[in-house]
Amino acid sequence: MVVTNTREMVLIVEDDAALRLAMTKVLRAAGYRIEVARTGDEGLEMALADPPDVVLLDVMLPGKNGFEVLAALRHRDADLPIVMITAKGEEADKVRGLELGADEYVVKPVGVAELQARVGAALRRKRLLVKSGPVAVGVLTVDFAQHTASREGVPVELTAHEMKLLVFFLRNEGALLPRERILAAVWGADYFGTDRTVDNFVNRLRAKVEKDPKNPLHLVTIRGAGYRFSRTPHRLEGR
Repeated sequence: MVVTNTREMVLIVEDDAALRLAMTKVLRAAGYRIEVARTGDEGLEMALADPPDVVLLDVMLPGKNGFEVLAALRHRDADLPIVMITAKGEEADKVRGLELGADEYVVKPVGVAELQARVGAALRRKRLLVKSGPVAVGVLTVDFAQHTASREGVPVELTAHEMKLLVFFLRNEGALLPRERILAAVWGADYFGTDRTVDNFVNRLRAKVEKDPKNPLHLVTIRGAGYRFSRTPHRLEGR
């Protein structure tokens, strides 16, 4: 077993006592601090009072169900890593959870290796710090600490919101990101913007990141759903 020694805190929201204990033992042995909640209401209250580094959230819970908790947390914090736990074969649960903003999924029965991998993947995205030095994104190279960017060696100006949008995409690389979640993360949950606000900024960012903005390989539209970002150039569904 790989021990992280990170002391990052994982909040487990699960009403099954045996599963809750098993997950606690596995993640605590891996070096995480653990808090547990037995109901959706308790989990939501704990997450808002003392935000964890990642939430493990069961779908079927007493009180508020996992989807209600997920929606409430996403309204307050668009970047909090949330890993949903669902029953085997419940494809509809996965789709609904992803649409509401879940980052990862674990299917019951939960395997030790998969549990650690899912938690680790969610946290790696969160650890993507702006102090990590220049980052290559398509044809753009960005130094977030210096707030500078260049396109194939030529300086490029990025606005504060474009920088923030790019950081959000990097932290959520590979995830399907609805426009509502992007708007809440970059502009704030109380900002009265629209989908068009997001689309306009994405188009501006594409013009700087993509070699051919009309045929994007990194920042792709998923029709009817939102956007998906990848630093690896490959065509995804949408355009």
